[in-house]
Amino acid sequence: MNTPPLRRSELATPASNDHMFAKAAASDADLVFLDLEDAVAPALREQSRGKAIQALNEYDWGTTVRAVRINGIDTKWAHGDIIEVVEGARENLDTIIVPKVTAARDVWWVDVLLNQLEERLGLLKRIRLEVLIEDVSGVAHAEEIATASTRLDAVIFGAGDLSVSQGARVDTNFRPREPYPGDFWYFARMQVLTAARIAGIAAIDAPYPDFRDPAGYEEDARSAASLGFNGKWAIHPSQIEIANQVFRASDDEIRRARRVLEAYRAAEAEGLGATSVDGQLVDAAHVKLAENVLAHHAAVTDSGRESLQQ
Repeated sequence: MNTPPLRRSELATPASNDHMFAKAAASDADLVFLDLEDAVAPALREQSRGKAIQALNEYDWGTTVRAVRINGIDTKWAHGDIIEVVEGARENLDTIIVPKVTAARDVWWVDVLLNQLEERLGLLKRIRLEVLIEDVSGVAHAEEIATASTRLDAVIFGAGDLSVSQGARVDTNFRPREPYPGDFWYFARMQVLTAARIAGIAAIDAPYPDFRDPAGYEEDARSAASLGFNGKWAIHPSQIEIANQVFRASDDEIRRARRVLEAYRAAEAEGLGATSVDGQLVDAAHVKLAENVLAHHAAVTDSGRESLQQ
């Protein structure tokens, strides 16, 4: 399995609100996206492209991935969003986030347009993609979407629009209004996660709108992390640190992973296929889990964000 890119936290920033750009660029988010879609009033979407370009070109983003969320490809803005932002930002744009993807053809459309732009502009760096699965059709076609392009770095679970598409009765944090036994979004989350793992890319969990409820955000994040998600959206800078802490290996996990590998290698040297650590079985599956923990730890270290783990 490929190691997905580091995407513990993805901060949403409205492209129309230029007073937020400096704080976003200086944040500890693994990715910041300037939003041209739902966070911007329709009348301001075209003029907000220029603000996004200016932010990408003029601010120091450090190691943060620089992204823009375009409008859905079924809208009148999508074509212009891609062309204008790519032409204006060029190598200062790392990733485009495509919303409301329902089938592989949606990804293909953006991929082909980017191929043409990169060739015409002579861009040396390939622009990456992330896609939002936030419609019942997208959930049903998650695997074909996740494997539609080699540009893809992540699929993102979007509970908000999926609630509308599904006809779900949920509150403003997309939680069920009536008692429900377990994770209300378990099936959709697992569809997105499974598709991401098949494609070898990251799976990102949905936003949590109430940024004044850090405990609720952390509960959501821990549930997603337990399933295997790589990160979560943040709609406010206060949520970034929570996501970065939840979607990382703890010091205890790192130490145990190293012990598991040491014990297994020692057993292998003696011709054994399994051993034990602290009275618990350790076999090949446990080794793979330990290797995943250490690979993620290495990704955090290599990104220059190791200080977040102290």
